Amino acid sequence: MNKKMNLLLFSGEYDKALASLILANTAREIGIDVTIFFAFWGLCLLRDPEKINMKDKNVYEKMFELTAPVGPEDLPLSKMNMSGIGKKMLLEMMDNVDTPNLKNFLDGARKKGVKFYGCKLSCEVMGFKKEEFIPEVKIITAKEYLKDALKSDIELFI
Repeated sequence: MNKKMNLLLFSGEYDKALASLILANTAREIGIDVTIFFAFWGLCLLRDPEKINMKDKNVYEKMFELTAPVGPEDLPLSKMNMSGIGKKMLLEMMDNVDTPNLKNFLDGARKKGVKFYGCKLSCEVMGFKKEEFIPEVKIITAKEYLKDALKSDIELFI
């Protein structure tokens, strides 16, 4: 029986999402089953910029849509973002040491079979639709998440 790791990604910040995906990819490489539950701002990582749809959204959801990050490369840094300058510096530093960007880590996790769960309530509150996410995302309730998390050997909140 494989070991299991469960991550809860609540943050919508580039560096925190990067840490989550580095752990997820590494765990898969050593045979650990990985589930990531995305809540509130963490959902922004999974949004597909090509699938955003303003149809059937109320005024608040439309306003929110115009300001929320869309996809992995749109996420800000948690500290020292400095209107995007800090993130640009981090990306250059990562490039200098041949570190993949966040989208590459996300694509790697998708290929390695990491399970992606979106919080149903978070989606409803933020006005995000299932169709706006990458195809691997399954929308589940907090209760379903907790049942899954109880089976994990490792549980991390980021």
